[in-house]
Amino acid sequence: MRTTRVTVAALAVATALALSACGGETAKNTGSVTQITGQKKAGAATVLDRPFDKPDLVLTDTTGKPWNLREQTKGKPTLIYFGYTNCPDVCPLTMSNIAVAKKALPKADQDDLRVVFVTTDPERDTPESLGSWLKAQDPSFIGLTGDFATIQTAARSLGIGIEAPTTGPDGKVVSMHGAQVIAFSPKTEEGYVLYGEGTTVDDYTKDLPKLAKGENP
Repeated sequence: MRTTRVTVAALAVATALALSACGGETAKNTGSVTQITGQKKAGAATVLDRPFDKPDLVLTDTTGKPWNLREQTKGKPTLIYFGYTNCPDVCPLTMSNIAVAKKALPKADQDDLRVVFVTTDPERDTPESLGSWLKAQDPSFIGLTGDFATIQTAARSLGIGIEAPTTGPDGKVVSMHGAQVIAFSPKTEEGYVLYGEGTTVDDYTKDLPKLAKGENP
């Protein structure tokens, strides 16, 4: 089992400001992003000494209805990820890894777990397209879309930088976003564990039973 506690400001910068283009490109976010601090160990999980507050966020779910993050996930272990459905690599792999690891949980823990995918490309990720994409990953996964500025503010409050989608010279639309998954405790409602882009199925499989109980991995 791999666990990390963050201590140095350098990791805060690397995690909060480095963005992934889901295609190998990188960029820096010049906006305000909440910094991440803690104590470092080797591993996939980063247990935060200063957990994040759960964003007061209301967006639109895949059925077209308003979805209140705090209300709908209260008392539930929750994983939140910001990405987009047209991402060719990082986003589908992250969701797939979580979906596979989730199946190893006892049925009761599977039913309790909330996996929330918030789009960083709301113009293209309509409720319908988002729902179709997530259904192929896991029908229980929750997809949210809405106003980009609202989504960006919520992401930044969790130390995750995202930028508005842009169109490159080749005509392809790219959404720059941090690739971190934040785990929220069912006990405290705080985001206390962070996972980076390189987290594997095995990492999630080992950690999810503890995260389901609000324990440190």
